[in-house]
Amino acid sequence: MKILVTGGGGFLGQALCRGLRERGHEVASFNRGHYPQLDAMGVTQHHGDLADRDAVLAAAEGVDAIFHNAAKAGAWGDYEGYHRANVLGSGHVIEACRAHGIGRLVYTSTPSVTHRATHPVEGGTADSVPYGEDLKAPYASTKKIAEQMVLAANGPALATVALRPRLIWGPGDNQLLPRLVERARAGRLRLVGSGDNRVDTTYIDNAAQAHFDAFDHLAPGAACAGRAYFISNGDPRSMRETVNALLQAADAPPVDATLPFGVAYAIGVACEGLWTVLPLKGEPPMTRFLAEQLATTHWYDMGPATRDFGYRPRVSFEEGLARLREAWRQSGAAGPG
Repeated sequence: MKILVTGGGGFLGQALCRGLRERGHEVASFNRGHYPQLDAMGVTQHHGDLADRDAVLAAAEGVDAIFHNAAKAGAWGDYEGYHRANVLGSGHVIEACRAHGIGRLVYTSTPSVTHRATHPVEGGTADSVPYGEDLKAPYASTKKIAEQMVLAANGPALATVALRPRLIWGPGDNQLLPRLVERARAGRLRLVGSGDNRVDTTYIDNAAQAHFDAFDHLAPGAACAGRAYFISNGDPRSMRETVNALLQAADAPPVDATLPFGVAYAIGVACEGLWTVLPLKGEPPMTRFLAEQLATTHWYDMGPATRDFGYRPRVSFEEGLARLREAWRQSGAAGPG
């Protein structure tokens, strides 16, 4: 098949492109920039912005399915920028599917669409955990709208599914782990709350595998069509254990210091005010949404994904750490990727 991956140059995007090529598919990617790694995989690259309707429709011409993975992510920023990429962009992808008769759309969502302040989630499914309300982060609020659009587009001519992988990590990550390592080495890393809150994470190969499993089962009327699913390793661990295991894999010092949730939340309020009024460049070190996420228990039930499209994580937390450690050491102190 000929498959288009939006955001194929990103961390998960490259894993999707690589896996699809290994499965014998012809793959194209829609990116804002150019990625030599995709050239090396034999992936055709289309350059453009998701908010550009004509560019999205042109990239989708002649393809059989779309993995819509691209999004504007982050903990801070102008709502309009997130809306253009995540809401308008997803609308253009759906329009492209309809215009070109594309029958399958796999959408990469996020558990953040269900965020509800400090309300803990323990073993919830997409059917039992409602969408969040009064979402404080434009990323979460726009991804919620986009996911609802994608699921509403499901029908006899277009089968859609939304996957919500939780905290993806592994070799090739040039965002999460490098930031953790930098802050840990500088002595600026803190656990919010006690650090005992349990959270799910997803090794990169498992996140990609879930997309392939859903794609293989997706069709009009299929059990997974028109539905959302949480995705993870299915192995929740404390925030303290998770963060320190990742730091150890990168030969970085562990974090023991904690910051009370109330203090972190107050810092988030202050940072948001400063970044709005001045405004300052980059993302603030703390936001209200981030404080809530870091201090709250969040882990999910993989049962629905196993039942409806056979997803089972193949790489354990320990095996993933071993692979990450090897990749990190091979690439040097700058980190993998």
